Amino acid sequence: MKERLLTAAVALPVLILSIILPWILPVYPETAWLFVFLVAVAIIAGLFEYFSLTKKLELKADASLGYVFAGLFFIAFVFDAPGKAPELLSATTIVFLISLLISQTFRFQKDFSKMLGGVGVTLLGVLWIAFLGSYLVAIRVGFEYSVVTSLSSKILLYFFLVTMGSDAGAYFIGKKFGKRKLVPKISPNKTWEGFVGGIILAIGFAALSTLLFFPEFPYQASVSLAVAMSLIGVGGDLTASAMKRGSKTKDAASILPGHGGLLDRLDSLLFNAPIMFYFARYYFF
Repeated sequence: MKERLLTAAVALPVLILSIILPWILPVYPETAWLFVFLVAVAIIAGLFEYFSLTKKLELKADASLGYVFAGLFFIAFVFDAPGKAPELLSATTIVFLISLLISQTFRFQKDFSKMLGGVGVTLLGVLWIAFLGSYLVAIRVGFEYSVVTSLSSKILLYFFLVTMGSDAGAYFIGKKFGKRKLVPKISPNKTWEGFVGGIILAIGFAALSTLLFFPEFPYQASVSLAVAMSLIGVGGDLTASAMKRGSKTKDAASILPGHGGLLDRLDSLLFNAPIMFYFARYYFF
């Protein structure tokens, strides 16, 4: 518990600073790149942890190709491909798929029975971690020019408060009051009490966001989105738990004391990043 709180005390201020710097220093737009850099580091670390899990199952992912196309997807999102150039995103996806299939055809010449597994885990890693995670970059660079002042920073601050608040509520309330198991075969430590606690805290942080810094996002919309994000986040958390159980691993890594690896913290964020992007795109434009 102490390690978990200490890690959060160190990491959260850095994350929050990277989000609000362009807001408090609007004359220095280059401050937005600190957040982009942090997302890049998180994606690289998440991919490394993911490929480490696949090695334990001898699934033979093509990590080199995965990193290359993760980088290409990331660059596409830096140019706000989902919002400004969706054809660039489509083209990158097509080239990735074709390159992956052709390269793995030659890679598995000695044993084609391993080919489908290798293709599948490589494709999943890039799309799950790099593709979904890069939507956070699109939020950072794609919402600055709006009638709402510092919209990117407000959306990101709301996003992390809600998702991390939901995780924290589920963890602490589940640890204190949890008795009834949620899905014991997937994640034996998750409880219905923690599940409800996560939703309640997500709602609380959403309402707090509207009250303190995001009046352009009224309570009805912010709270409704928070509930949806909390539910989706549980799905992301359970998905990652199932993968770790399949590889007989408790935590994806031990980079973050008390939290495990970065992948253990990214699971709910990855599923919610595109939800936040497209909701904000529809709502504010």
